[in-house]
Amino acid sequence: MRSPPGVGWVRIVSAGLGSQVEGGWIFVKVLVLNCGSSSLKYQLIDMSDETLLAKGLVERIGIHGSRIKHVKVGMDPVVKETDIPNHDVAVKLVIDALLDLHHGVLKDLSELSAAGHRVVHGGERFTSSVLVDQEVLKGIEEVIPLAPLHNPANLMGIKAVMNALPGLPNVAVFDTAFHQTMPPHAYMYGIPYEHYQVDRVRRYGFHGTSHFYVAHRVAQVMNRPVEQLKIVTCHLGNGSSITAVDGGKSVDTSLGYGTTEGILMGTRSGNLDPSVMIYLMEKYGDAKTVSDVVHKKSGVCGISGISSDMRDVEEAMEKGNERAKLAFDMLCYGIRKYIGAYAAAMGGLDAIVFTAGIGENSDLVREEVCKHLEFLGVKFDPSKNKVRGKEAELSAPDSRVKVFVIPTNEELVIARDTKELVLRG
Repeated sequence: MRSPPGVGWVRIVSAGLGSQVEGGWIFVKVLVLNCGSSSLKYQLIDMSDETLLAKGLVERIGIHGSRIKHVKVGMDPVVKETDIPNHDVAVKLVIDALLDLHHGVLKDLSELSAAGHRVVHGGERFTSSVLVDQEVLKGIEEVIPLAPLHNPANLMGIKAVMNALPGLPNVAVFDTAFHQTMPPHAYMYGIPYEHYQVDRVRRYGFHGTSHFYVAHRVAQVMNRPVEQLKIVTCHLGNGSSITAVDGGKSVDTSLGYGTTEGILMGTRSGNLDPSVMIYLMEKYGDAKTVSDVVHKKSGVCGISGISSDMRDVEEAMEKGNERAKLAFDMLCYGIRKYIGAYAAAMGGLDAIVFTAGIGENSDLVREEVCKHLEFLGVKFDPSKNKVRGKEAELSAPDSRVKVFVIPTNEELVIARDTKELVLRG
């Protein structure tokens, strides 16, 4: 990720698909897309002042019952159920929604300057966001083995925009890019070195745009240069990761080669002794079955036996459900261990940031984690903690280590990188 550029009117350097021009200046509007195998999330952001204009979700692409839900900011959502056989049709529906006379936000496509795409995995090849060309498409395709469920869908979204809007600049923003600053002693695993050389087995990390955004945002809130801060960012949701951000750079992160390492997650196991995997595969004789166990049947859901949603687990816990309490305790314990470990790895700690679905909304998780961190210099203020989805400081004024809730905004990071790269040409 790059440091957030300034906002406002910018002089034309490279125009997209007939970008709107007024008096020698360009008014930048960026379409941000996050494509899954059967879904497409989108936002349209006016980058003159970083205002969200519209957002939406295309669901069940290629599946019966497909639809698009579109929201123009300030208006009620509109839903259209229609056959959506592929991502090309999905992108065309998005464009139609943005141009619609009643709930659209574009007069014509000349107002659209670029598209920014979330791409889950960039391997070691992509260490920052890039303008998309044929070489970039080939590079994303080459790392599909590292993210077989995500990169193919990300590619389909990029190609669909290229087909629908030829000439529009496209930018790929990689979840893994922020973590490419990790040193080898943090990203290597203790297996034979040839498995890194030949198979590229190493820690890659994910949720990079989220960690980047909240780390830079908390530096702004603290009115200190991010280069002077040691921060632990806790992205806690159905998928979770914790990152040590030292001087604005990722130096370690809890997710590794794949998306199961680290703390307990919604349906994913978190850290697991490899011997457990070997035992289960020997017993059940099927790698796919064991993969389903650690990816889809474990975590908060597997321990509690109730749900992968922390809200359901907290409700059951408060009613006395012991397994729900165990899942809650395991999650909070794991978060505390990583915060302590990363404070040691960085040689200090200035701030802890909670973000994403659980981090932004669960006051119980935040308090349980922080009330045991007094030894690090954390003075938690429970009276400040009754917040959901809002930016807030949760630490006492005299707390040496500050604690914050910072709602993440990965789409804005993508839009910022897109704007910067397009203008640079």
